[in-house]
Amino acid sequence: MSDTELQQESAPRLLFVDDEPNILSSLRRLFRARGYQVFVANSGSEGLALLEQESVDLVISDMRMPEMDGAAFLAQVRERWPDCIRLLLTGYADVQSIIEAINNGEIYRYITKPWDDNDILLIVRQALERKKLEKEKNRLEDLTRRQNDELRELNGNLEKKVEERTADLWLAHSSLMEANEKLKNNFLTSIKVFSSLIEMRGGKLAGHVRRVADLSRKIARRLGLDSKEIQEVFVAALLADIGKIGFSDDLLATPVSQMTGDQLGQYHKHTLRAEELLMPLPDLAGVAKIIRNQHERFDGRGFPDQLSAAAIPLGSRILSLASDFDNLQIGVLAPKRVHHDEAVPLIVRGSGNRYDPKVVEVFQQIIAGIPEEPHDQELNVLLLQPGMVLSADVLSKDGLLLLPAEYVLDEHVIERLQIFSEPFDHKMNVRIYTNRRK
Repeated sequence: MSDTELQQESAPRLLFVDDEPNILSSLRRLFRARGYQVFVANSGSEGLALLEQESVDLVISDMRMPEMDGAAFLAQVRERWPDCIRLLLTGYADVQSIIEAINNGEIYRYITKPWDDNDILLIVRQALERKKLEKEKNRLEDLTRRQNDELRELNGNLEKKVEERTADLWLAHSSLMEANEKLKNNFLTSIKVFSSLIEMRGGKLAGHVRRVADLSRKIARRLGLDSKEIQEVFVAALLADIGKIGFSDDLLATPVSQMTGDQLGQYHKHTLRAEELLMPLPDLAGVAKIIRNQHERFDGRGFPDQLSAAAIPLGSRILSLASDFDNLQIGVLAPKRVHHDEAVPLIVRGSGNRYDPKVVEVFQQIIAGIPEEPHDQELNVLLLQPGMVLSADVLSKDGLLLLPAEYVLDEHVIERLQIFSEPFDHKMNVRIYTNRRK
């Protein structure tokens, strides 16, 4: 077999199902040119028949097809070939069909028509990379289970063997954590790519998302939010403007203070539109709630729900301040851009009416460069408790990574650490956060 044939044999195998021949032709040309093996089917039944004959890594199905729609087809694919990645091709307005496909077919993503070639290529590549990482994750989990079984069989008197096996277990666990981290980074990278779409529409928006996300994360961390909450605030800041994706160039370029009544009507709906776009992604439910309420005011005079004070999610109160601070400086709120030093007192002046005083106070500390109070301490492994969060990596005496920073301790892990420290008379210490528990 030639090198070309070998490469073709190992290339990812894709199946496209659509009742429109021109759609299938477009997808076939696009992906074959990138080295993928491509199969096509004109209906759901034809797609199922092909899957019985061929091994396929990923399926993209149109939603609206006669006899069997995309949701029903993908539900059968999920039942019969659960390892096959499933994507849905549909229109913007077909929300109910998308929900049905998510519930019954557990789709990975949905792609709207008409698609952008670069976007669909990126989505397919990331889906296949995710599948590869999940396969590796499952392999490492199987390895960990086998090693745990071996560990239970060890004789209590063989302390040296226990130590060696425990070290092997931590190595496998570290690899598993690394695989999970890659999955998380892949997800975050996808969000960052998507968040840049609005910035590409206008020059003054360049860097806006990054600055707002960075300030939001700093405020959340100083307020003592846990790692999951900080991540949600950061992602919400990255996606805060996705509801503006359908705005005209004129509307995007118009400062809020100069918008007409009709323009303000459209502007006031962008947070609701963002919530709708994120609805199919249950992992982003908290993010969607933060984005929906980012324009609420502390005094209850904001939109869309006129919430006030603590009724507004804390993440939304943080995002509101961080976004306005940058918007003042780039001319989004008013035609005149405000210098950084002038924007700070404007934000402070809004404390108690527009902004949460607690968030304003932390914002002032960050702007003034006041260092954070010590946030971690060194603790002996015998004093550890479930729910504590590591603030630094835990290493063996040989420099082997046992646990990474930000790891949330549970009873099983604490027991393993204490066993590992026995040969050293339990003198092993780790660093944990003092103001964060899971």
